[in-house]
Amino acid sequence: MKREGQVWIRIFPDKPITKKPAEVRMGKGKGSPEYWVAVVKPGTIMFESDGVSLEVAQESLRLAAQKLPVRTKFVVRRDYVEK
Repeated sequence: MKREGQVWIRIFPDKPITKKPAEVRMGKGKGSPEYWVAVVKPGTIMFESDGVSLEVAQESLRLAAQKLPVRTKFVVRRDYVEK
């Protein structure tokens, strides 16, 4: 895609994962947030692109999908019209 088009990431890490420090006794409430995660359920659209041809979008998202630990599928909107 180089410098043309736009890509949106449609998922956001909004779930905090907490952890208590080592060698701390039980009780005293919940630990502080250690990091944030995004829960991605099957069928969730992860990336969206615009402003490039269909072939360029397919190739760029195929390269991105190779880096993900899950199976992916390329979908096109029903009302898509190539410019």
